[in-house]
Amino acid sequence: MNQLLAQLPVGLSIGAVLLLAALGLNFTFGQMGVINMAHGELIMVGAYTAFVAQAWVGLPSSYALLVALPAAFAVTGLLGLALEAGLIRHFYGRPLDTLLLTFGIGLVLQQLARDVFGAPNVSVPAPPWLAGGLTVAGMHLPYARLFILALAAACVAATAYYLSRSRSGRRMRAVIHNRDLAAVSGIAVRRVDAATFFLGSGLAGVAGVALTLIGPTGPTTGTNYIVDAFLVVVVGGLGQLRGTVLAAFALGLLNAMVEPWSGASLAKVVVFAAIIVFLQLRPQGMFTVRTRALT
Repeated sequence: MNQLLAQLPVGLSIGAVLLLAALGLNFTFGQMGVINMAHGELIMVGAYTAFVAQAWVGLPSSYALLVALPAAFAVTGLLGLALEAGLIRHFYGRPLDTLLLTFGIGLVLQQLARDVFGAPNVSVPAPPWLAGGLTVAGMHLPYARLFILALAAACVAATAYYLSRSRSGRRMRAVIHNRDLAAVSGIAVRRVDAATFFLGSGLAGVAGVALTLIGPTGPTTGTNYIVDAFLVVVVGGLGQLRGTVLAAFALGLLNAMVEPWSGASLAKVVVFAAIIVFLQLRPQGMFTVRTRALT
């Protein structure tokens, strides 16, 4: 029991990282059907944005993180918008083609990162106010992981508010639910697609900044999370925010609880097996869009 309690904060922090990685992917995949394999490289760009803010710009570590978060959102959002407008929009409705296209884009971005920053991993020092942690009921809770949890909660709250309260968010929900009906109703679907890709890519950049708090940054940083992020989206349900939240923390906790007894590799096998069993029982995911049909 003590070991399970010790793994609880680890599982929650893994779930928070998966949630940040999958949050933006959920809407681009759920709305446009784009299998964006370059989403991991957008996470990597966000992580390098934090590195640039400290190592190149020279911002003090005490507040560089707070500057890097909005900067990474803007940089990766604009990059994703440029990729969508220049390349990806020509392949809508062709999922396998988007998979191959974005996989190639990801390789280009990885090589570009190696040319600019070098192949070795780089570290981004955490701000002094995130040093140390709390001890609650025998569990050690590092401030850095608590910050990631708070950041994930803030991103979910902001996304939920955007989807439910803003006009552009309601248009996005309409396109996710029924793309053709939204188009004939007068919604500029093309504009909504661009806004969705900007939002999803920006959230990937925020996830990259969060990853700098728990490990080094390298050209393949995002690749380690892209498969798990897709699994979170599929298990939670396409376009379903609450499903993404529940699936991310469920997979993070399952991985953290199994890993101490089985090792990292076998823990992945157990998680994949659990996902396969779940999808056999509920292939549509935890939540799905309810529609009316004539009978």
